[in-house]
Amino acid sequence: MKRLLPPLTLLSAVLAILALDVLHWPPELGAALKGLTTVLVIAWAWPRGKDLPMVRRFVLAGLLASLVGDLALMFPSGFIPGLLAFLAAHLAYLWGFTRVQRFAAWPPVFAAYGALAAVVLSYLWPGIAEGLRVPVVAYVLCLASMAAQAGVIAWRARNTADAKNTTMLAFGGLMFFCSDGLLATNKFAGPVPLAAMLVLPTYWTAQWCIASWLKPREEG
Repeated sequence: MKRLLPPLTLLSAVLAILALDVLHWPPELGAALKGLTTVLVIAWAWPRGKDLPMVRRFVLAGLLASLVGDLALMFPSGFIPGLLAFLAAHLAYLWGFTRVQRFAAWPPVFAAYGALAAVVLSYLWPGIAEGLRVPVVAYVLCLASMAAQAGVIAWRARNTADAKNTTMLAFGGLMFFCSDGLLATNKFAGPVPLAAMLVLPTYWTAQWCIASWLKPREEG
């Protein structure tokens, strides 16, 4: 089953994207495929990370919160619940990452993500309703901190045996920032043509990289 999970996840992701943004299948089917893809990522992560149980717990919590967010965003009234679910996911990831390295232990990557966050917010600001501005700023700060902390882990492990895994984690953080940036652009400054074909591949790449950062059982 372990060997089947990567191709099954890829197949489910492709079908979800086709259903949501290309073939316009019934929305219930698109939602089911979207949820299934994240469930498969959770299944990939589940047996991993036994060497760092606290980190594993928070990565799984982040994935489960993301699943809630995936489903919430499928409904017209689900933006705020989805935002809160993904905020919880980023906080869970951030907390897990800080069990490995001290928060902001490499300031340059935090400065870089801070600058990116400022650019994104300045671009989106005119389209964000006044009542959403504080939640959106809080969300972007948490997202940028999570991605930056992933970069901290990769930087600190760059000359170790964990360099490959931690580089993948940092890439996952970057992909999450890109995915959410595209989603926010579609929401507040869009519409973005074929949004699902841009948002979902970067999103699931991010989740897969974060899940894969956890060591398989035989490596723990």
